[in-house]
Amino acid sequence: MSLIGKEILPFKASAYNSSNGEFIEVSEENFKGQWTVVCFYPADFSFVCPTELEDLQNQYAELKELGAEIYSVSTDTHFVHKAWHDHSDAISKIEYTMIGDPSQVISRNFDVLDEEAGLAQRGTFIIDPDGIVQAAEINADGIGRDASTLVGKIKAAQYVRNNPGEVCPAKWEEGAKTLKPSLDLVGKI
Repeated sequence: MSLIGKEILPFKASAYNSSNGEFIEVSEENFKGQWTVVCFYPADFSFVCPTELEDLQNQYAELKELGAEIYSVSTDTHFVHKAWHDHSDAISKIEYTMIGDPSQVISRNFDVLDEEAGLAQRGTFIIDPDGIVQAAEINADGIGRDASTLVGKIKAAQYVRNNPGEVCPAKWEEGAKTLKPSLDLVGKI
């Protein structure tokens, strides 16, 4: 079942705010009023996960400039997130909020929970300011994601939101030509 075009479901969770080293409570309301990237990953103190989260940190400044906030989520607790942040060279660079989902509610809400393993799959979601999912990507455990693609996806999603009736073609870049779907375009692309 696709989550595209659907509003995020309610949740409450404890999180580690990496920017100030504090524990905070997060809910679906934190994902509203701005663009949000939610990055699920299987587990702290693992192998592919730190490379992905560090890569996400490398894109953080540019995503913030676009008005987007990042949240990472695993089924570990917020305490484990802090311990990982304190002991990993890659994770110690992270400035975004790391949400603990030991109840697995958030992972189920986003349909990325591997029920047998009790871990989240590698899922990335872009949520608009209204709390509606605009993009989703889910990878197998062994396939790391490239966070640089999020910048272009956010720009395209923002353009489409601000320009009703226009769409962004493949490999669209900011400032490039868009399309206006109409009868005149049928069979001509």
